[in-house]
Amino acid sequence: MRSLADQSEDELGGPWSVLVRQKRDHVVLDRLLEEVLATSGTAQDAALHRVARLVFPHAFAEESVLWPELRRTLPDGEALTLQVEQEHQEVNELWTRLESADLTGEEREQVVGRLVEVLREDVRDEEDQLLPRLQQAVDVRRLRALGVAWEAVRRTAPTRPHPVVSRRPPGNALAALPLTVLDRARDGLDAAARSDRVPSGAADRFRTASALLARGAGRVETFGPLRRGEDPSTGTEP
Repeated sequence: MRSLADQSEDELGGPWSVLVRQKRDHVVLDRLLEEVLATSGTAQDAALHRVARLVFPHAFAEESVLWPELRRTLPDGEALTLQVEQEHQEVNELWTRLESADLTGEEREQVVGRLVEVLREDVRDEEDQLLPRLQQAVDVRRLRALGVAWEAVRRTAPTRPHPVVSRRPPGNALAALPLTVLDRARDGLDAAARSDRVPSGAADRFRTASALLARGAGRVETFGPLRRGEDPSTGTEP
């Protein structure tokens, strides 16, 4: 097998192929992680924000579209996808920890370092193992169909960590709509709160509204059916 990193766009099936779309996101992620490690304070927060908006929709689309395909087509697909789902779960848990208010400076540095490490491990596992195996198992037409499906899900997926929700269907499929609506509403409110053109009083109201939506998302996560399908090793108790 050849890693995706060593293959051209044509070899991966052309611009519509899911392999090309995955590799493009991974390239952007690598650049953002370098920025995270090279910055601190508000600059690092901004870089982490961009990482989150890339990583969580990307991973949700993998779990909804790609990993079920691997489980259907490969005899060892269950074990292969479980390893990556465990990495995704750790990313969700680390990010939730990163967003907590009680982290000291040293603790935050450790969490950020581990987060970068897991994300890079995840990319290598996908590009060196899972996705080349998918490339061997299906034809180019199927890779392109998966690319369209993956892109459609990615563009309408939740944008924030949700460690309690299942990493597999049907739980993650059921969670998609309510969590996407809440996450993207929060994205808009948070962006407005950060704007220099918004008065401080209005910015405070936007932040309060975002916090209320975050609590709403937390309640959605604990709804029993949204945890269906998960492996015990990727579960987090609400």
